[in-house]
Amino acid sequence: MKLSVIIPVYNEEKTVSDVIRAVKNCGIADLEIVVVNDCSSDRTAEALREFESDSQVVVVSHPVNKGKGAAIRTGQAQTTGDAVVIQDADLEYDPRDLVKMFRFIESGDADVVYGSRYSGNEKLVDRYWHYRVNRFLTDFSNVLSNLNLTDMETCYKMIRGDVFRSLKLTADRFGIEPELTAKLADLDIRIYEVPISYRPRKADGGKKIGWRDGLAAMWFIVKYNWF
Repeated sequence: MKLSVIIPVYNEEKTVSDVIRAVKNCGIADLEIVVVNDCSSDRTAEALREFESDSQVVVVSHPVNKGKGAAIRTGQAQTTGDAVVIQDADLEYDPRDLVKMFRFIESGDADVVYGSRYSGNEKLVDRYWHYRVNRFLTDFSNVLSNLNLTDMETCYKMIRGDVFRSLKLTADRFGIEPELTAKLADLDIRIYEVPISYRPRKADGGKKIGWRDGLAAMWFIVKYNWF
C-alpha cells in the first residue's frame, strides 16, 4: 500500500529539508510526498530545489499565501495513495510515528487514524495554556461531533485515500482541523487513535498558530458540525 504525505509549508527554510528527509526515512517503503509551498517569503523555495529530481517528492507552489487549509486542498488533488496524512513542515511531529498509524489502515482495521499528543506517550512537556486550549477545543468538538477523541487539533490525521479525496474541504487556515473532524464524524467509518510523540515549539521558534486561531476554531467547530 502507498502512503501519500501532504506537507503544507510556509516560511520553514530551517526545517523543511529535514522534515522531508525524515518522512522519506520513516520506515514506509511506498511513499508519495506532496509539498505545497504556500508562497513562502523566506528561502523555503531554495531549500526545496534539493528535491527537484526526487521521484518520491512533488512540489506545488501557491502564487499568494492562502493558509494551511488551502494548501491541504491543493495537496488533496495531487494525492494518489491508499492512505493520506498531513505532516507539518516543522519538527514538532516525528514521522517515525507514521508507521504504527499506517498499520491500522494497512491491516484493514481502520479508515482513519488520529495521532494523539495527549494519550499517555512520552513527550516534551507542553505549555500549560497551549495544552489547555487544545483539550478544551477537543472536548467542545467531541460534544458536537459525538466522537471521543483526546486530540482533535492534531496534525497527524491519517485517512484512507478514497475517503480523503471525497471530502469537500473549504477552510483556508487552521479551521481545517475541526472541519476534517466534523466531516469524518458524519461518515460511517472506523476511527482509531494512537499515541504519538510531540516536541512543541514556541512562537520565537516559528510557531504560527495564536490565540486568535483558538477563538476562530470554536466558530469552525460549530460551523462544520451544525451547519
